[in-house]
This record gives sequence, C-alpha cells and structure tokens, in this order.
Amino acid sequence: MTTAGEIMHRGAQWIPAHETLDRAAQLMRELGVGALPISDENERLCGILTDRDIVVGCVAMGHDPSKVTAGEMAKGTPRWIESSADIGDVLHEMREHQIRRLPVIENKRLVGMISESDLVEHLGEDEIAAFTESVYARTMPSGH
Repeated sequence: MTTAGEIMHRGAQWIPAHETLDRAAQLMRELGVGALPISDENERLCGILTDRDIVVGCVAMGHDPSKVTAGEMAKGTPRWIESSADIGDVLHEMREHQIRRLPVIENKRLVGMISESDLVEHLGEDEIAAFTESVYARTMPSGH
C-alpha cells in the first residue's frame, strides 16, 4: 500500500494568516512552490493560498498585496489528509473536491504537500487519465 507520506513533497511550509500577500509571494519564490497552506494563530490549517489567488484575487482587483493578508484570501473548508492514508484515499479527496494540491498532516502538524506532479510520479497512465478527467473536466468552461 502506497501512502500519502510516501508520495508527498516534504518540507511544506505554512504562511501565517496574518502575513501579507507580498510576503507570501516572496516565500513561494524562495521555496519554488505555487501554493502555501495558511495557518491560524494555533498553527491549524485554515486555507490554501495559490499564486493565482494573489494575482486574480488581489492584484487584478486593484488591491495592494502589501496590505491584504493570506487569511483574507482563505475561502471555504480546507482539505487535508493524514500521512498514513492510502493513495486511493488521496485520489478520492482530490477528485471529490476538485483540488490540485493537498496538505499532508501527521500528529496534527503539516509534514508535506501532494501536488499533481507527485501523483504523476506514482500512478499508472490509466489512473493519471482518470484523475485528470475528474478534476479538470468539471472545471473547464464548455467549448474548451
């Protein structure tokens, strides 16, 4: 059985909810990532911030990223998975909620992230095709 802990990218780092989006963008650049889990004051997951969120939800709206916080961008119920979860559970969670990045938790602490590229390294072609169809088919506008 392949587990979430075996396929995740280790070294994921939180961005505190009070931190500004310009700092989040700098941290993304430093880490070479496109998403950061957002933590509340108790280091509990309260959302995921993506580079796209910063561009579309802040900059394109005319807001100043040095004045908007990561917490202000956190929307919805954050999804996560235990490091001991089977890869089938990972796929189910990502498909069910149409998400492309999934934080991995162990003993209530962030230990890694699973992205689409992590899945590609561990799945067969049929599984990759099914995952891609289930996540992207519902998010693409008709005619594209």
